[in-house]
Amino acid sequence: MNKLLVIVDMQKDFIDGSLANKDAKAIVPDLCKFIKEWDGDITCTLDTHHDDYLNTQEGKKLPVPHCIKLTEGWLIDKDIRKALAGRDVNIIEKETFGSWDLADRINWKGYDEVVFVGTCTDICVISNVLTVKAINRETPLVVYADLCAGLTPEKHEAALKVMESCQVDIRYYTEGK
Repeated sequence: MNKLLVIVDMQKDFIDGSLANKDAKAIVPDLCKFIKEWDGDITCTLDTHHDDYLNTQEGKKLPVPHCIKLTEGWLIDKDIRKALAGRDVNIIEKETFGSWDLADRINWKGYDEVVFVGTCTDICVISNVLTVKAINRETPLVVYADLCAGLTPEKHEAALKVMESCQVDIRYYTEGK
């Protein structure tokens, strides 16, 4: 099976940096285990901003500089990097929530299944999932709910419900869920 794992924005700023989130930090150990077990292609998206971030629409609505290109906060979390070590990983920088480049690449490669994990469920994960779905409507998409983190547990659950209503398969990696 030709499958792809998309790791959305698991960057330092979202885990323990300027927009630290305890739920994002909590998924790192299981996500690292999942990555090590993964048998397929891997793509990581990087939320990417520049020094003028506070002058952008997003910066005006969320005035917290984060994921500024080439800063420590822009880097993929150190534990995730260790789990990815030795793997051929495609990196897609994105300056907004969803990535047309990701959707186009998936269309071009013709994957049998695309799996999404990462943060934030209610912003970048859902934006990428729905962008990919719009271009690749016959490609099965999967989101591992317990390998994603939202801004709040309530927003995380709401995003999962929306994705499920758009025919995305919601699964759980850990036992007992």
